[in-house]
Amino acid sequence: MSFRISLSGMNAATADLNVTSNNIANANTTGFKQSRAEFGDVFPVSAYGLSKNAIGAGVRLNQVAQQFEQGNVEFSGKALDLAISGKGFFTLSNGGSTVYSRAGNFGADRDGYVVNPSGHRLQVYLPSASGTGFDTGRMSDLQLATGDAPPRPTGEVSVGSNLPANPPVPVTAPFDASDPTSYNHTTSLTVYDSLGAPHTQQLHFVKTANANEWQVHTSIDGTAVGGPVTLQYSDTGALQVPATGTVALPAHDPGNGAAPLTVSLDLADSTQYGESFSVSNLVQDGNATGRLTGIEVSATGVVTANYTNGVSTALGQVAMTNFSNPQGLQPLGDNGWAETFESGQPLRGAAGTSEFGMVQGGALEASNVDLTAQLVNMITAQRNFQANAQMISTQDQITQTVINIR
Repeated sequence: MSFRISLSGMNAATADLNVTSNNIANANTTGFKQSRAEFGDVFPVSAYGLSKNAIGAGVRLNQVAQQFEQGNVEFSGKALDLAISGKGFFTLSNGGSTVYSRAGNFGADRDGYVVNPSGHRLQVYLPSASGTGFDTGRMSDLQLATGDAPPRPTGEVSVGSNLPANPPVPVTAPFDASDPTSYNHTTSLTVYDSLGAPHTQQLHFVKTANANEWQVHTSIDGTAVGGPVTLQYSDTGALQVPATGTVALPAHDPGNGAAPLTVSLDLADSTQYGESFSVSNLVQDGNATGRLTGIEVSATGVVTANYTNGVSTALGQVAMTNFSNPQGLQPLGDNGWAETFESGQPLRGAAGTSEFGMVQGGALEASNVDLTAQLVNMITAQRNFQANAQMISTQDQITQTVINIR
């Protein structure tokens, strides 16, 4: 019996050394979670239950438990490197099966899908059909937009301006855009048609003979668009006419095959104060064609594509998964785990909610292996092995003594 007890101890020490060796080997593996060998004693029982004077029968390996403590977050600068700070796993698709991982060293394949080094595709929640938020009930592979962002024709121009209170009426009438003596002030901006081609829109402000009254003449590429718009201010300088502050201009044909430009002027922020002309706000809602310049990932896992035309498009929100018992997950290798009965049902959601940590873009979660602790554990396991080996040697000597009795 003593030989078997010591042999079980040697086997346990060997298992402990193997687990420690695997931990040390993966000290630099991104997202790796160290394991811990857990043991239980073996106790014999008689036919009628436990015996008061029974001696234990050794030790056995109960389980190799994964330790899911947080690893250090190290910044890499690569846009598609992701790290989870807190609870949760990345959700990945492997040809129809679902894999979970803490390793966020992602890249793009030849089709633009975001994958890990094993080719598993990162799952995200797609933007909702309403354009606000994400559909958390539907996951899909994250695919980067490789084409250009389509143009958007200008639909509204917002003008925040201040006109002087007591300017002279222009000496030349009628208004002529080419004659500076026929208007008081002017400003311009770039607008875009349906093909993304830029056009210059000019606004000329003309003071009329009536008190607190102005006219705005609009032209695009030198061609007048409709008649003048009359602006009427109160004696405190606030805009009264038009009442809503918005004027719809007639459609303008850009002459290049694009759809006619239909632009509205929003002059609600226009005022008449003091003695100087100023423009505080000049914004239009169109844009030209844009090329992809980069990818950003927010703390809540929203993946955004940025384009040269200033447009940012949300591609999806990283789908996070957690489990009631993460230690019950089945290791698959390559930093991946699979759901099991012991792990419980997957709990899905978005980063930053109550059950999930935050996502850090441009960073990776390092292995949570503490090399110092592992080296100490290695020495302890080695001593255990040596002690059990010494016990076998001692038992052998005792047996030999008994055999030699005459």
